Amino acid sequence: MHSKVHRLHANAVGPRSGSTNLTSAILRGAVTLAVLSALLIAARPAQSQTESVLYNFTSIPDGAGPYGGLTFNGGNIYGTTYNGGANGFGTVYQLSPNGSGGWNETVLYSFCSAGGGCVDGQNPAFSTLVFDSKGNMYGTTFSGGAKGKGVVFQLTPSGNTWNETVAYSFGASPDAQNPVNGLIMDKSGNIFGTAYNGGGGGNGAVFELSPNQSGGWTEQVVYPINSLFGGIVMNSAGAIFGTTATSVFELQPNGTGGWFLSTPWAFNPSAAATQGSNPNGTVTLDAAGNIYGTTTAGGKNNLGVVYKLTPGTNGKYTERLLYSFGANGTAPFAGVVLDSAGNIYGTTRTGGKNGAGIVYELVLNSNGTYAEKSLQPFIGENGAVPYAGLILDNKGYLYGTTFMGGSSGYGTVFVANAHAATTALTVTSSVNPAKSGQAVTFTATITSSVGPPPDGEIIVFEPVGQAPMTNGVATYTTSSLNVGKTKITAVYDGDLNFIKSTSPSIFQLVGK
Repeated sequence: MHSKVHRLHANAVGPRSGSTNLTSAILRGAVTLAVLSALLIAARPAQSQTESVLYNFTSIPDGAGPYGGLTFNGGNIYGTTYNGGANGFGTVYQLSPNGSGGWNETVLYSFCSAGGGCVDGQNPAFSTLVFDSKGNMYGTTFSGGAKGKGVVFQLTPSGNTWNETVAYSFGASPDAQNPVNGLIMDKSGNIFGTAYNGGGGGNGAVFELSPNQSGGWTEQVVYPINSLFGGIVMNSAGAIFGTTATSVFELQPNGTGGWFLSTPWAFNPSAAATQGSNPNGTVTLDAAGNIYGTTTAGGKNNLGVVYKLTPGTNGKYTERLLYSFGANGTAPFAGVVLDSAGNIYGTTRTGGKNGAGIVYELVLNSNGTYAEKSLQPFIGENGAVPYAGLILDNKGYLYGTTFMGGSSGYGTVFVANAHAATTALTVTSSVNPAKSGQAVTFTATITSSVGPPPDGEIIVFEPVGQAPMTNGVATYTTSSLNVGKTKITAVYDGDLNFIKSTSPSIFQLVGK
């Protein structure tokens, strides 16, 4: 077994031998951001194309390195950071709409606030939060706690503040150790999660916390598994699904407090090209009981896949490989989310325009196949290296986090739009040809099926200047054109709801 925590810039969680090496991934991300630094200074407006950064982390006091996914509750967004905060060991944060289209961040809790030893928990790893019916919030930290093996924590609202209590501190094996990813809660209020270590065999476990009569929690190891970093989901019948290092597993309650373990699918190393290998992302279930997930390797390019498992007779499942990564994003670390039309969305932590990952869509075609579409490449300023999956709101917007990037380099919360409107852009000249020193006005007009983009957004008239638009029209006047022929192109860089477009070029002639 390798050491589980490497003290790197990001205090990255270190994996076992043979699993995806997060330390290497973070190092690659750091190199990527160094290469990207030259792109962050540009004459044109910052690229936003169908994605917008809701919040840029700055490490102190607001947190750094958001590994985990997001949770909606009461119109707000909640999440965790692995590092940063008042004490440098991670935070729980809230983003609230500010009424003018932006978001305000509030740190609800900074870990290692309870004195020496971080008994209150330390470094949430991929921790996605869950709420109970009373508004209490639950999550996990990879380390800290009374025994140093991590905790399940509870945050209870009290007016405008939140009080943290440790629901459970993990201890020596056979107990679960070092919980990762999010928690789920059943109808009875029991909490389930996964741990990276412990569980008897030392390779991880699924655990359960049940409310007890004294007002606390009783923990038990549901089943030891060879765990990586994926979370678990529960269907309406109370069965739990997740991934091990080599398979998709299912745990069914046996009616007497125990569980039956089965394996809907085991990935065959010799068939990695057609099945995928190294499953990690939290799986997704549809209404028909199909299981969707990702692998970080395998597929025709050995750069990861999206797969679907379909239940058949006698509990047997068949696998269908929906997409092999390679042309755009690579190595999807998180799972996927589905919309009502059957389209699939997710993130990759590498690949894309500058190697810092993408938000992707798999568009369901009429013949049942999928076509991959890169919704947004991460290039540093808008985030980099997303480890978490996405959540989908009722308007079709996708929300997620990046571990790095943003204005300070400490990660972002972002929103992306898979249904942004296509725009069309034209440019004309007021006089062509013109005389030297004569004022020439260039007019750009942008249209879309839903009308023009908002007033005030910028049109760039390359290579002469830029101007804001009003009702889809922007004008720029200059009398400083060089004698001869100048190629003029209008460019709109797009926003969350409108896709970038470039006009056909015109040639402006200027005589002496």
